[in-house]
Amino acid sequence: MQKLYDSNMRLLGSVETRADGRQELRDSNRNLLGDYDPDSGKTYDSNRKLIGKGNLLTALLEPSE
Repeated sequence: MQKLYDSNMRLLGSVETRADGRQELRDSNRNLLGDYDPDSGKTYDSNRKLIGKGNLLTALLEPSE
């Protein structure tokens, strides 16, 4: 698991790589924000809406207040 922090060292979320290679992005409360499928090279949000090609998971993070 890779933890993601803002410039003030507040936890924004984490990226976990599953056994099948997919990467899941979760916020600091462990809510699923989206996933990246390396086989297709596409990133999807938590509603399975296509975000784009390539690993764009960090684009789904919102800055902490």
